[in-house]
Amino acid sequence: MVVSARISKKKENADGYMTAGNKIGFGISAASMTATWIWAASMYASASSGYTYGISGPIHYGLWGALMILFIYPFGKRIRAVAPKAHTLGEIMHARHGRSSQLMLAGSNIVGSVISLTANFIAGGALVSLLSPFSFGQGVLAVAVGVLLYTLWSGFRASVLTDFVQVVAMLGAVIIIIPAVFFAAGGSNMFVQGAGNLTPQQSDFFSSDAFLNQGAPFIAAVLAYAVGNQTIAQRLFAVREDLIKKTFVTATVGYGATVIGVGLIGVMALYLGITPLGGDVNNLIPQMASTFLGPILLCLFFVMILGALSSTADSDLSALSAIMMADVYGKNVAKKANPRTMLLIGRITMIVATAAALIFASQQMNILDLLVFVGALWGALVFPVIASFFWGKVTNKAFTTSVLVALAFFIPVRFSWFSMDGATGILFDILSVAGVGVILGLMAFGFFGLKIALITGALAAVISAPFIIGFLHDYSVLTGSLVAYAVSTVVCYLMSFRNKQNFDFELIKDRVGDYDPQVDGDLGDLEDDLDNMTASAGK
Repeated sequence: MVVSARISKKKENADGYMTAGNKIGFGISAASMTATWIWAASMYASASSGYTYGISGPIHYGLWGALMILFIYPFGKRIRAVAPKAHTLGEIMHARHGRSSQLMLAGSNIVGSVISLTANFIAGGALVSLLSPFSFGQGVLAVAVGVLLYTLWSGFRASVLTDFVQVVAMLGAVIIIIPAVFFAAGGSNMFVQGAGNLTPQQSDFFSSDAFLNQGAPFIAAVLAYAVGNQTIAQRLFAVREDLIKKTFVTATVGYGATVIGVGLIGVMALYLGITPLGGDVNNLIPQMASTFLGPILLCLFFVMILGALSSTADSDLSALSAIMMADVYGKNVAKKANPRTMLLIGRITMIVATAAALIFASQQMNILDLLVFVGALWGALVFPVIASFFWGKVTNKAFTTSVLVALAFFIPVRFSWFSMDGATGILFDILSVAGVGVILGLMAFGFFGLKIALITGALAAVISAPFIIGFLHDYSVLTGSLVAYAVSTVVCYLMSFRNKQNFDFELIKDRVGDYDPQVDGDLGDLEDDLDNMTASAGK
């Protein structure tokens, strides 16, 4: 609240409220990217993965998540080159294709951000209920109101500046907390005495169970998060264009080290034979902390989790407000957007989103399931979105149809609405093989171009086919994700390659720009605050 009050202005700027003027420097942008990606849900989910899948669980959660940050930057450089003044990906889709593609992307981001917001409130409620006399519901309410209050007035400007403070507190706490829990729980003797609590798969560093149930689905899910998530896109649009690579490489290292480290708490709980309170794995981290940490370290632990959940919750609120301001009002309601009206819409959106997430959080859903589901849901958008930035033949009809058809395949598979026995299972295994090729091909494309991508995708499909066909359909989470990628890619390509018209990407720069012409002067004080905070951190 102190930081937000310091930068707040009586007359906020609409563009600053959404992207802080597209000129944030390296220190603040790297800290913000790291803090946003390291959310409380990722800490809780990494610990859950360690408890469920054993020693390789946190690796499969944290390593792939970190690499996905790295895979963002080559696509991000292209996106910024095409639309240097954009506020949302949906805005660019509106300029590239039209209304239906834009609203489809915006709608998926609304669902994703509300789920993310819910997951962070659940994490906060679980923390407060275990470490204080207050109930889960009271904890959720306190966290939600606190985040809303400091983000409401200045929007993304408040989010990105407080991220700097939060990531410093978070990383400092992790360095102290993990070793403290380890030694308090018995040190290396814990792994000797508790080995009998693990199944053979849990004790295997190369566990196929962990890879098929956690690692592989998360590779697919996080690539989708990287490309489709508005919280990430906002930071991509906010950082100075020449600092994109440096920012995302730094965030990759920070995220991987932190989340894998926190996941070891779940592994320690598994070796110790600890049963989560109430049978809820979301309680593992606060339960371990309250068991093995003294009062001072417990307070430090509270700061770590509170910083993690706040940094992402305020990002979700900022993302939702930008979507409603730019995608809904700016491009679909107003003939000429009024910056004052946009600010009002952004603030109302934050309040409504907080209320909705509070309602959903009261259901206390499993965080890991939420993350994998929304990531797989975004998988249907990955190829159409990326192709729209590089291939001029992709049409609005191809984009919309491919996403809808992919979702029509994904949802029944993910929730096992029909039997996978016989020929049906083989068919979906074949689609999964194509999905593997698409994912690895897209990863290669970002760094090495189309030729290497096609070779990589083809080799990945051929090599994986003997291991997938006749087998993978038993894993509904992974199959659903791979099918979403495959179907959207095939449909989008088949509907586009015969198109004789090529889109002129230079048109996007003319169609997407600032809403409030006073952006440079309006953000001057924020730039000073960023410089001062960076200098203080250096000292």
